[in-house]
Amino acid sequence: MCTATRTATRASFICAMLGVALLAPSASRAEPVPVAHSEGLAHGFLVLRSMEGTTLGDGDLIQTSNGHRVTTRLVIRFKDGSTREETTVYTQRREFRLVSNHVVQKGPAFKMPMESSIDAASGQVKVRYIEDGKEKVIEEHLELPADLANGMTLVLLKNISRERPTTVSMLAITPKPRVVNLEFTRANEERFSTAGSERTAMHYVLKVHVPGVTGAIASVLGKTPPDSHVWIVGGEAPAFVKSESALFVGGPTWRIELVSPMWPSVSTSSARRGSNKVRAAREHERPASSARAPKESRSK
Repeated sequence: MCTATRTATRASFICAMLGVALLAPSASRAEPVPVAHSEGLAHGFLVLRSMEGTTLGDGDLIQTSNGHRVTTRLVIRFKDGSTREETTVYTQRREFRLVSNHVVQKGPAFKMPMESSIDAASGQVKVRYIEDGKEKVIEEHLELPADLANGMTLVLLKNISRERPTTVSMLAITPKPRVVNLEFTRANEERFSTAGSERTAMHYVLKVHVPGVTGAIASVLGKTPPDSHVWIVGGEAPAFVKSESALFVGGPTWRIELVSPMWPSVSTSSARRGSNKVRAAREHERPASSARAPKESRSK
């Protein structure tokens, strides 16, 4: 290809990218989600599965509150020894505001062991990761938007408007931190059951929009992050039911669901045996005490 042709092709590509960039979604206005349902003390048991239904691990969603300050801890333990732990602190005074977010992921389930921390007030972001066997560190001071939603997806979905899509900001760790837009859209209501009782959950689609030319190029090259899906039960006390998303950039889609405790039959039988022994001992003591009574009366 001659130089003139290559120059023309490059110019056409740049013009096309700029054209797409103008059509790409712009950055959202920094408007935090208003508080409709306050968060408090909670503990949920979770199971992690592949989209084919294979169980990959289990976890806990633990939440505590102190006044208007809430701390959530999402822990996922994989069968292969990998772990992912995310601790998020936020406030809920009239609207939800992120205070801090800390994520640690390690083990063979993750392509890149990584630890990231976000201080929303100061804008300080630190990422420590291992690439090609070497530890690397990124420290940046960013101007973070007020609607930053890292670690707050589930609580925001319980409070967003059902009448229109809601867009918030998210700091994507790739590992270089970059602010993107996360759009919540209602899909449809879907039925599920608990102990034979039918219930309904709202299915939400979470779509990532990368602003600017970078997002436009990613869209054209087919590298836009895949959509995530979350199911929320509505009503006076909205609750998380299930999610289908990737836990890290470029990772597979996994399913996380709430589960109920299951008691092994051995424990049940052991408890029954213990109860039977106590009952037998009590019945054995009654005749002995009643047999002593006549002797005492004769001695008098």
